[in-house]
Amino acid sequence: MKRFLIAIAVAAATVTTPALAADVGVSVSIGQPGFYGRIDIGDYPQPRVLYRQPIIVERVQVVRPPVYLRVPPGHAKNWKKHCREYNACGERVFFVHDDWYEREYVPRYQEKHRDRRDDDHGRDKKNGKGHGKGNGKDHDRGR
Repeated sequence: MKRFLIAIAVAAATVTTPALAADVGVSVSIGQPGFYGRIDIGDYPQPRVLYRQPIIVERVQVVRPPVYLRVPPGHAKNWKKHCREYNACGERVFFVHDDWYEREYVPRYQEKHRDRRDDDHGRDKKNGKGHGKGNGKDHDRGR
């Protein structure tokens, strides 16, 4: 019985290990060469798109605004195969051209978000490096 339980545990570990290994988080920011995914158009100029009509894999009852995506070259051609990777199978999808993304979207996106990052640096000047609460030697002195 003990061997049977060990065999089941090993089999379960073998099955779940690849699933866990595939769930590795990779952080790629907009503007970096490896970024593919949804692009929030907002107040950006109208993008150049690969196809005039949005691509739809599964029809849905609710009409939502179209989704703009930047995808690797082969993904747009075989969208039905790749739509799940972008959680966009039931969406109306426009694929943006790389030149529009690089020339229009990335510089404006980085400019907008650079301001936000600059605002965060120095937000708490009173508790700067070395002056944090509870950090360092004798941090509880006087209590």
